[in-house]
Amino acid sequence: MKADIHPNNYRLVIFEDNSSGERFLVGSTIETRENQTWTDGKEYPFARVEISSASHPFYTGQEKIMDTAGRVERFKTRAAKAKGR
Repeated sequence: MKADIHPNNYRLVIFEDNSSGERFLVGSTIETRENQTWTDGKEYPFARVEISSASHPFYTGQEKIMDTAGRVERFKTRAAKAKGR
């Protein structure tokens, strides 16, 4: 195996899904600014995510629209303008 090709900051990180509130403890190299305590009583880096397997329609089998950046409204506006042409 080649030396010095693996990241040095690989560690366990707590990820929290903003949609469902589900939390996961997973190995990652993501840069974080805050720490939180996990169920084992240890403190780990903490990151929030918009969507995960706990809230993604493919995994949950439920369809729901998650519009965090106004994408649906922008699409509807463009579609209405194109229809008017």
